[in-house]
Amino acid sequence: MRRLSIGVTLLAIASNAAAQSPEPACDRACLEGFVDRYLDAMLANDPSPELFAIGTRFTENGIQLPLGNEGLWYGMSGIGTYKLYVPDVETQQVAFIGTVRENLANAGVNDGEGNLVALALRLKIVNGKISEIEQLAIRPEQDLFGGNAAASRPFPPTGEAVEAMGEPHPIFLETIPEEERMSREDLIVTANYYFDGLQRNDGKGYYPFTDDCERYENGIKTTNVPRTDQETGESRVMGCKEQFEKALRGVVSRIRDRRFVAVDRERGNVYAFGFFDHDRLNWTWQLAEIFKIENAQIRRVEAVFHRAPYGINSGWSTFEQGMSEAIQIVH
Repeated sequence: MRRLSIGVTLLAIASNAAAQSPEPACDRACLEGFVDRYLDAMLANDPSPELFAIGTRFTENGIQLPLGNEGLWYGMSGIGTYKLYVPDVETQQVAFIGTVRENLANAGVNDGEGNLVALALRLKIVNGKISEIEQLAIRPEQDLFGGNAAASRPFPPTGEAVEAMGEPHPIFLETIPEEERMSREDLIVTANYYFDGLQRNDGKGYYPFTDDCERYENGIKTTNVPRTDQETGESRVMGCKEQFEKALRGVVSRIRDRRFVAVDRERGNVYAFGFFDHDRLNWTWQLAEIFKIENAQIRRVEAVFHRAPYGINSGWSTFEQGMSEAIQIVH
């Protein structure tokens, strides 16, 4: 009986230790699966403790909100088809750009399924549960009386344009040979050259773009389309580097709160949140941006953004960090 008692006690201790031990780290597929599970939970309006840690922190568009039934959680009515994941196995975070639908009773112009909304997302996974949620919900512009403020513009709302892309470009999904993979630090530094080159740009900066680099903004191709050469006034078709040299000078006064939240070394993808300030206009773009990097050069850029109150903070930074132009690495 004594041996049995000791055995039962040891078994209980072992079981308790197993229950308290940390969950094994998520691999790429596991991290991407958390995004899918999160979207399903938001659609079902189910902040279940099986998926979310106690005290999970949630922000939408830079504002901290209670988890469940507020922000996009309130009116989400469907999941779109565009999905681009950036899993970071080393930090157990996953970032994402995709589309969802939102059907609010007073949103104005809706079809039966709701408006398409572009979603930029970061999830932090701890012990098999989501502990942090950071998202940008980029909605069609609406006026207070039910009209669509963007209807007269020559380009579609962001959600529609991103959805129309169909699927991520194959370049984002290409695997970098192991012997050619850059360190996460070097990938972040290379991506940050984009921000350094664009802010207060004089056309003479360091612009590490490949010759075949392309950039998409809010689902719209913005490279190799006509741009005005600021020296000659002529309209020219320009790639990434030539645009920085000749067409995008003095456009952005400050790029701040540069938060690099996910690095996929296997594919050379870097995901960042940030803010583009235009101080003469009191105008801020709040954005998420993905950079595909090969051999220390940027090959493709994909960004989604919307206008935000001038000087707004991400909700994850101190005031000093939020105003800083320095690199911030989020673990």
